[in-house]
Amino acid sequence: MAEAVAGAQRIRAAPQGRLARVRQWFGRAGSDGHERHTLALIGKSTLAAAVSWVIAQDVMAAQSPAFAPFSAVLIMQVTVYQSVVQAVRYVGAVAVGVGLQGVLGLLAGPHLLTFVLVTLAALAIGRWRPLGSQGTQVATAAFFAFSTYVSATSEAQRWSQLGQIIVLVLIGCGIGVVVNTLVLPPLRYRSAEYGIHTLAHSLYDLIGDMYPALREGKLEEERTRHWRQRASHLAPIVQQAQSSVRTAWESTLYNPRRLRPRHRHHTSFDGYQAVVDALERVSHQVASMTRSLDQWHDADDSRDYADFARGYGDFLASLAHIAELLSQVDEDRLQDQSRQLCEAAAQAQQCRDRLEDEARAGSLPLSDPAQPYGILMAEATRLTDEFQHTCDVLQHGVDEARAASTAPATGSEHG
Repeated sequence: MAEAVAGAQRIRAAPQGRLARVRQWFGRAGSDGHERHTLALIGKSTLAAAVSWVIAQDVMAAQSPAFAPFSAVLIMQVTVYQSVVQAVRYVGAVAVGVGLQGVLGLLAGPHLLTFVLVTLAALAIGRWRPLGSQGTQVATAAFFAFSTYVSATSEAQRWSQLGQIIVLVLIGCGIGVVVNTLVLPPLRYRSAEYGIHTLAHSLYDLIGDMYPALREGKLEEERTRHWRQRASHLAPIVQQAQSSVRTAWESTLYNPRRLRPRHRHHTSFDGYQAVVDALERVSHQVASMTRSLDQWHDADDSRDYADFARGYGDFLASLAHIAELLSQVDEDRLQDQSRQLCEAAAQAQQCRDRLEDEARAGSLPLSDPAQPYGILMAEATRLTDEFQHTCDVLQHGVDEARAASTAPATGSEHG
């Protein structure tokens, strides 16, 4: 089996144990993957919440200062544009909820009937489509407003505290947007590239942890169960990648980094949607493969088993190389990268064919459904096909982009 697959190869299986996994998670956070962006979002949300709390508690001496940090964290989004949109919707929802309580409280007083009427109205208005996902905040704000309204001792104090809730929400949302804009702004000019990078890197990290263990025959239950759990976490990353393609234009709106000279002139690559679709199918196949391996952790220790596991590890190493290349996709280098990807896909196909030949030569029961070999070979075939399709899609997009860029010049020559 080909051992020297291009790209960085992981030599040994990752150690197991809770502490070791925590170290591995933070190690992956150092790369441009899901873990890194998770840490960035946590850090920015913490900063926005702390600043909001200081202003609400120490500067304003508000009676309910928690509204400000809660609002700041709630509207922290992947893109600055979405932060602004969600902030506007959230402030609108809160204003409606507080306003309902103020009006109905003035008319009916702080009684149970008032609470019932406010709840009915808030739940109905919360379904208004323009409020989007923030519609539920209408009822939430109305409940908090009712509690504040009931605890107030005078009519003037009631209106003052209701107005303070809206002010605190405005402060929290404003600080959240400012922090998201100025601190590590999530510029995704090539939002589709970002989605591919994150998803492909997550696939690379998972497959990259699997193939050294297979080569060493380390398939204990704790390890395979952990792979299966990590594979199940690919689903939200896939959704994020799909969202990044659909909303690529949002990343430059209201973002100061787009004014830099290096971000002003870029072309777009429409094939990214097809690439992300293909990677989504790859992630499903990887999840299916980890389920099969998890069911195989107690397989026998025969020589055929060890040889097959080692060969399967070599095959996965070839797939890890493809995922690594996809995690480095750059629009300016797509022509060279697509060629490298096609070569890597061809090498993966050779590894799969060699794995099947060796399995048949060793008389493994590939057709026995009670044994894992046939199932894993089927997974290998599907994974190879999906990765090959991903590379083909990228190459096709590059060819189309090249043809489109040369079409005007060709036309002018004939003219």
